[in-house]
Amino acid sequence: MNLEMEMDEYLPLRDVVFNTLRRAILKGELKPGERLMEITLADKLGVSRTPIREAIRKLELEGLVVMAPRKGAKVASITERDLNDVLEVRKGMEVLAISLACKRITGEELEKLETIEQSFQKLIESGNLTELAEMDVKFHDTIYQATNNQRLVQLLNNLREQMYRYRLEYLKDTQSHDRLVEEHQRIVDAIIDKNKEEAVRLIQEHIYIQELTVIKKLQEQEA
Repeated sequence: MNLEMEMDEYLPLRDVVFNTLRRAILKGELKPGERLMEITLADKLGVSRTPIREAIRKLELEGLVVMAPRKGAKVASITERDLNDVLEVRKGMEVLAISLACKRITGEELEKLETIEQSFQKLIESGNLTELAEMDVKFHDTIYQATNNQRLVQLLNNLREQMYRYRLEYLKDTQSHDRLVEEHQRIVDAIIDKNKEEAVRLIQEHIYIQELTVIKKLQEQEA
């Protein structure tokens, strides 16, 4: 476990610790079921146990941590219900985003989107899931920015962090990688053609396939 705090002079220490642990959980650095020992975390982050304890309480309220009797805190497992809730919201916002992007995307943004897709294809061969997930984030972020609607971008950015856990689970399925490249390319082509109906259909299909794949993995883990 390699935790690094990004200090912020405008935030109380407890919030910096909370953001650090939250990010580690969402990115899979702290894995589902992993125990969160106050002393160990305090030593790693170079802080007292008090901000660790406060951060864990906030993480429990967000559903990212569960408290087990006589065992303390541990990272919450990924559940099918959580996945459905997040993807339901994501689907609605992504449909709006890609509809607006088809109308408003600039030549520069389109070029950037194509470059990112090419980089994504190259990363497939490396097998580095973290870099692959980051490039997938950049792909979708470029579409969000192309909406030229900062309120929508802000909402999608907030959702992006919650999506990260599921994105990593999806990318662990190496059999889906070639299909993912093809889906991205078809989405780019639809945006280039300004074919809003096709772009919407493709993004809905893209999210639906991700949902099915991750649910299957969750069910296999429970079996």
